[in-house]
Amino acid sequence: MVIDHPVPWFPAWGVSFPRPVVDVQSVVSLFNEWRPSNRWLLVAFEVVASEIHLWTTWHALRRGEASGSMVANSPDAEFLRLISGTHQVSRAFERAGIKEGDASAWIVSLPDANLGDEFGGYEIPRASYHDMGLEADRIIEHLGGSLVAKRPVPSELGLLRLGARSEESGLPLWRIEECFISHMALSDLR
Repeated sequence: MVIDHPVPWFPAWGVSFPRPVVDVQSVVSLFNEWRPSNRWLLVAFEVVASEIHLWTTWHALRRGEASGSMVANSPDAEFLRLISGTHQVSRAFERAGIKEGDASAWIVSLPDANLGDEFGGYEIPRASYHDMGLEADRIIEHLGGSLVAKRPVPSELGLLRLGARSEESGLPLWRIEECFISHMALSDLR
């Protein structure tokens, strides 16, 4: 008997760069050259907290796409803006984009699934991670990186990078995850 986890893996793959990033623009240009569409993006490693954090941010993105209320001009930039908890696209890239010295990042693919019409009537597309895996492997290879064999974990370092906290406080993991999700939810209030 197979038991599914209530929240499937989001289509995100950790990539470890061969050396810390020195030239952000060259890494981003190489990534953009090989990504299939603007539904693929690079996100700073520590700013992704969990599968729930990713799916919640994606859901907010899809709502914005459906209603025509996105702030950014593309889904990749809008996802960065949302996960950064800001209304400003430029600040989103500063907070959640890769920067000089980063040794790893997340390659994220944004599913193009519909949300559904009724509350609670939506089912997360469970095959998204596996369906995009070969494409992610190809991008990782072109970046000269290697797959990070772990899933997102909430960290206070990530909250600091996002500007959601000003100092570490020793919060438990579940509380840190709540902070990430709350910070993302504030993106359209700032």
